[in-house]
This record gives sequence, C-alpha cells and structure tokens, in this order.
Amino acid sequence: MEAEITQRREVIESGRAVLGMELGSTRIKAVLVDENQIPIASGSYDWENRYEDGIWTYSLEAIQEGLAACYGSLAEDVRRKYGVALRNLKAMGFGAMMHGYLAFDREDRLLVPFRTWRNNITKEASEKLTALFQYHIPQRWSIAHLYQAILKGEAHVKDLAFFTTLAGYVHWKLTGQKVLGVGDASGMFPIDPVTKNYHERMLARFRELPEVQNYSWDLKDLLPAVRLAGEDAGVLTGEGARLLDPTGTLEPGIPVCPPEGDAGTGMAATDSVTARTGNVSAGTSVFAMVVLERELEKVHPELDLVATPDGKPAAMVHCQNCTSDLNAWVDLFEEFCETMGVKTTKDHLYEVLYREALRGDADGGGLLSYCYFSGEHITGFAKGCPLFARSADSRFTLANFMRVHLFTALGALKTGLDILFREEHVKLDRMLGHGGWFKTREVGQKFMAAAMGVPVSVMETAGEGGAWGIALLASYLTDRQEGESLEAFLSEKVFGREQAAEVFPDPEDVGGFELFMERYRKGLPVEQAAVESGIW
Repeated sequence: MEAEITQRREVIESGRAVLGMELGSTRIKAVLVDENQIPIASGSYDWENRYEDGIWTYSLEAIQEGLAACYGSLAEDVRRKYGVALRNLKAMGFGAMMHGYLAFDREDRLLVPFRTWRNNITKEASEKLTALFQYHIPQRWSIAHLYQAILKGEAHVKDLAFFTTLAGYVHWKLTGQKVLGVGDASGMFPIDPVTKNYHERMLARFRELPEVQNYSWDLKDLLPAVRLAGEDAGVLTGEGARLLDPTGTLEPGIPVCPPEGDAGTGMAATDSVTARTGNVSAGTSVFAMVVLERELEKVHPELDLVATPDGKPAAMVHCQNCTSDLNAWVDLFEEFCETMGVKTTKDHLYEVLYREALRGDADGGGLLSYCYFSGEHITGFAKGCPLFARSADSRFTLANFMRVHLFTALGALKTGLDILFREEHVKLDRMLGHGGWFKTREVGQKFMAAAMGVPVSVMETAGEGGAWGIALLASYLTDRQEGESLEAFLSEKVFGREQAAEVFPDPEDVGGFELFMERYRKGLPVEQAAVESGIW
C-alpha cells in the first residue's frame, strides 16, 4: 500500500495526472486519474438549481463558486492522501449536463438567466423546428430555446452574439475558447454525421425563416465551434487557473480537451462509442444510448439523436421514471419489518426482495403496475400517478409483485427501444449498464437483458460516472498514438484489463417480458383514468 501511495505521489508531483470534472444537476464531481486512467483522488460539491420567475436556473456566480469549491475538495483530498499540493496536470477536461441556453452579447455579458435543460417552455419552437428540419428537436435543446425566444419577441435576441451550454461556458471561462465537443454540440443543433459539424441544410432552413431574417446575426456565427475528441481545444489560461484554484497553486498552460455533455462522458465511461454498442443508466430515471451504424429513416418524437464524442450518430431513449415507485414499496416493507421487530438493513432488504423476483412467473403472474411518479413523454403522459392493479385470478405472490415492479420500471424504456429495434431495425451487440438498478448482482441485468434482447454487462468502473468519462477524454487528448481512434484507445488502453459481468437474455424471461408489455400497453387507459380522475 505504501509503495502505491509513493508511486501515485510521484505521478501527481511530476504533473502526469489528469483531471476530469463534471457539473451534474445536484452535484459537481472531480476525479484525478493516473497514467493508467485509474482514479487516485476525488472531490465534490453539492448544489441546487433555483426556480426564479418561471425558469430553472443556476447563476454564473454559483457556477464559478461550485467549480472552485469542487476543485478545492479535490486538492484537499490530494493533500490528505499524498501530502502534496496539486500544481500541474498533464491534461484536464470539463463536462456538464447537456442542452439549455446561456446567451451573451458582444461584451460577453449574460443577456438572460441560464435556462437549463429542465425548462420545458419551448413546445411551440420544438414542434415547428421538428417539422421544418424533419428531425426531432426536443424542448430542452439550445436551438429550441433560441427559437422560442424569437417567437416570443424577447428583446435580448437582437443583442445576441454567442450562446452555449454549461460545459461550453465553463470551458470558455477557463481557456478563452468558444468551442464545444461534438456530443454536447449535438444537443444544441443537429450534427451532420458525414461532416461531423452543424448540419448545413438545417442551418440554411433556419436562416430562411421570416422571423429569423429580422436579425442581423447568422446562427452559425452564434454557435460554439465544434471539436471532436482528441482535437485541440485550448489550454488553461492564467485567469482560468485563478478561477478554478483561487489559492494560486494551480499553474496555467494545461491542455484542456473539448468540453462534453453528460451523454458523451457517459459513453466514454462505459466504453460505448462503437457502433452497435450502448449504455443504459438506470436509477431515479432511466435512459439508454445506442451508437448507430446509420441515421434513422423516420422522425420519432420518442427518440433523441445525438453524437458520440468522436462524432458517430447515437440515439437516446430518455424516460422520466424508473425506480422511485419501486423504492417506495421497499420502504413499505422496511416499515413492516420494523413493526414486526425484525432487524434488517435497507441493502439486505433490496437484495432479498430483488432476488425473490427471480422466483416469479415469467410474465409476473398477470399483475400490472405503472411507476409514473411524473409524466412520461414516451407513452404520452404529461402527469403521472403510481398505480398497481390486479385481476381476481392474478397470481398475487411476493415474487410476482416484485417481478412486475421491476418490469414496469423498464416499461417506457422498452417502448422507445422497440421503435429503434423493430421499426428502424437498429442492431445492438451489447449494452453496458450502470446505476442503482444494477446494485443487486445479476437481477437488474437479467431483467434489463430480457427487455432489450441483448447481453447486458456491468463493469466496476461504470460507477465512476461522467467525471471519470471526461478524464478519459482528456487522457485521449494527450496520450493517443498517431491515428489511434477513440474506440481503440478506450477498448485497448482503458477497458481491456477490465472483467465485465455479462448476462445474456433468457428466452423464458424475454417471452415473459413481452407478455407483460402486452398488458402494459393495454392498461395505459387505466393509468390515464387515474391521472385524470382528480382524486390526487
């Protein structure tokens, strides 16, 4: 252990460590990795968005304070573990939640409060742009926010000189470069998979809109420049170093990789940048990313199209609900145990109940459940209501009860994936899972594999998250060989030494899940009636 600490201390002191930081919706996290991309120190800072004048936002001051506090937490972890100061780094990278709208004038002044991805206030713009481009433009995309402001006649639009995402803003403040990684850029405006830049035909269509022609600017000049993984995106400036580390210890001149969104950092962190691979994150919400071999043939409002950090097209199925209702039932069982005087832990309870689901009937015994704590756009619900139902002849057992609640947590995801696999005939060789859903070994994987019909793997490092993912992209910037692709770098130099636990679809589980989904689809009017009843 002492030899390992000594080795890591030497890596840090010689400036060979790499830093990754990601700004999530409730937490900013930093990870320091060594030359083998193994995490050796970490830091974090908790923060919350604010709801002001009908807008979910973070102030610029909060962003800058959060960056410094998170970096300070990392620097303290380095001092505590290794007894040295963090002065220099081989490379660094910054990621953040995608989309949103940070708009600035020619004097670099913020024109309106930061509108985050959480703001569903661009329905008119989303629908009109989707029809114009014949390409799905979700409400949270940056271009939807801009166009909605135009449609509303907002005064600030005439003064607009630049707009970007949260990761793009952070990178700009630290390097002076107005650039964006292609994955994050694909959540601002559609990316052409051939040129791996903003889609020229769609830029032209936007430019031709009568309401847009009232402005002197050109959209292409407002957007950040697109950079692929491994391309030059600038270095940490003196001003940026002081912003990140107000103590003045951190030295400027460090190469910074293109900033990325949380979808891109997640793909890097799960080795899911190759065509026909994907990753699924399952916890409070669930989303799956699938790297495509080609563009989709039709426009599907259930599917978002984005890009990998090296510019390959990827489809995202994003669902609002996953484990919240399931967690509530586990809490109820915990309360029952306490009432009965039975001592247990929450982890043990999850383990026992999840494993009990393996003993259930293949289709869950005819039971039905919807986990809609909130609305679910994929199935057409603006609002949700958790619901459990059964018939008089359903097999109402604990095993079936747990199995159905695990199944229904994937119901909306399955609906979106069926469009990909059955309507668009997308092929998928493997899926890598991460998140709390997979904590009980094999159970979550087994049911996820049944829902997707492909093998599902879980790696230990999948839990490191987006901060580690952007650290990998920073390492790729400085450590790649001439002509070495991102997928080769990740698969051979990062994940090649990892042992993944892989679970293949069980035919009986697959058939049972399909029977459950028939019931799930037929029962949606029941869920709708519960939402509209006015009881809750």
